[in-house]
Amino acid sequence: MLSYIHYLMMTMTYALKQLSLYLLLLGGFGLALSSPLSRAGTVVHITIDSQALQAPYPLTVYIPDQEPTQESPYPVIYLLHGSFGSENDWLANGNLKSTADRLMASGKIPPALIVMPGSQSWWLNGHNESAENAFFEDLIPYIEASYPTARTRAGRFVAGLSAGGYGATRFALKHPELFGAAAALSPATYVPLPPKNSSAHRHPAFLDADERFDEQLWQRSNYPALWDDYIAKNITVPFYINSGDHDEFNIAHHATALFTKLRDLQPDAAELRIVDGAHDWQVWEQTLPEVLIFLLTQHQ
Repeated sequence: MLSYIHYLMMTMTYALKQLSLYLLLLGGFGLALSSPLSRAGTVVHITIDSQALQAPYPLTVYIPDQEPTQESPYPVIYLLHGSFGSENDWLANGNLKSTADRLMASGKIPPALIVMPGSQSWWLNGHNESAENAFFEDLIPYIEASYPTARTRAGRFVAGLSAGGYGATRFALKHPELFGAAAALSPATYVPLPPKNSSAHRHPAFLDADERFDEQLWQRSNYPALWDDYIAKNITVPFYINSGDHDEFNIAHHATALFTKLRDLQPDAAELRIVDGAHDWQVWEQTLPEVLIFLLTQHQ
């Protein structure tokens, strides 16, 4: 009889322990569901009409899950892809969504709209399309009319990798009144001309009617040609610049040259990071968190 009672007590004790464990796990799961760390933004793929392109303009847009307010609309980051890339590159190769989700959920950056446009040019009015006009005349007005975003330079940022870094540099220096900060990741800002192994030499943006690389277009579009006007506007755009130390296009050198020029002009508003890596997504994905934090810290 005692043995049977002992058996029942052991069985009940085990059952209570299992029930307690189940309730603990269930409670933890419920907390996880309600935790800020479980928040996730939404990604949409759209096309808009572009008068400048006379063609559809493809976009990928990251929308945070936190609601904006009238007093605090979303800051917006325009994130540009590289040569022969697309509007899906940052999402597919750069881990953009997971990175943005994590940084926003942890409070390291505020909720922000991240716009990733597609371009068949090097973000300029090249021989194949008017990408620069499309960006300023079609894209920015569409985003600001369609989403609850900040409409001042303090809440508007531009960044990009490689050819996109070239584009981000151009846009920020040419229109400092529009952007609160810029980031150029492994920027293809070659001075005076791109090396022969650069895709610029075979990109339709720079190929004239005879299929030759247009050196004059490059030189009048690159940042040295914009420098005097940038100084004359007397508006400081903080810059973050980086490059892999083993970049096969010698971009560490060109990134350092751009940084040096900026640092001499605005010593407290220029950052340079030379990191371990080549001209690849390992560098851009790993440095994306620092880029987003740098840009959105300017907003705060």
